Amino acid sequence: MTDQDLLHHQPTVDDCWNCIGVFGDKSCPRLERHIHCRNCEVYGAAAIALLDRYGSALERGDDDYGQGGTEEMQGEQRSLLIFRLGEQWLAIATRCLAEVMPVSPIHVLPHRKNRGLLGVTNVRGTLVACLSLAELLDLEPGQDARRSERRIIPRMLILETDSGPLVTPVDEVSGIQRIPLARISSAKHDDKRTISRFTAGVLQWREQSITLLDDEQLLQNMIGSLT
Repeated sequence: MTDQDLLHHQPTVDDCWNCIGVFGDKSCPRLERHIHCRNCEVYGAAAIALLDRYGSALERGDDDYGQGGTEEMQGEQRSLLIFRLGEQWLAIATRCLAEVMPVSPIHVLPHRKNRGLLGVTNVRGTLVACLSLAELLDLEPGQDARRSERRIIPRMLILETDSGPLVTPVDEVSGIQRIPLARISSAKHDDKRTISRFTAGVLQWREQSITLLDDEQLLQNMIGSLT
């Protein structure tokens, strides 16, 4: 289930941005002040409600968020966001995820050579540093082998750190899954790639090999790359 599916899953959310906002007929009187729905308090409240639903669904154990089988869902589990960069599928703990947002324009900062820093982007009126996770992990650009079979929508992830939020663009977000710890295996120690430094484990999911990222070490490195 995608973030848009979740917004429409509950009828109590007024998705006015699709009716009278920038994705509708643009008749909303708030547009003159906010320019874009992403800057509007109504859109922000809907995003918070969306995150609340993610958490509530995870607590209920909804099948849409898990692997489906009762036997497989037994035992300790981890809540993970699964996403793609190039040809690499990755997972990160949802505890460090603040929001999945549509792609927003990135404003390049002049005379800044920080590794991975793309610039800043506007998140509901606040400028937030935007970093390339693909560059920090030394991932080669590429396309998913099944791209022609599916509609792919790039997203941006807002990650929470002790120093404040960070934004990173990703090629695709699959969704949040509850993964039994028994399905997560240790990473190979002889892997010399940069990504291996931030790998906490690997797992198989929907015929894909997923690299589980060490969120604490990764976020520290992302913050360090800004200094």
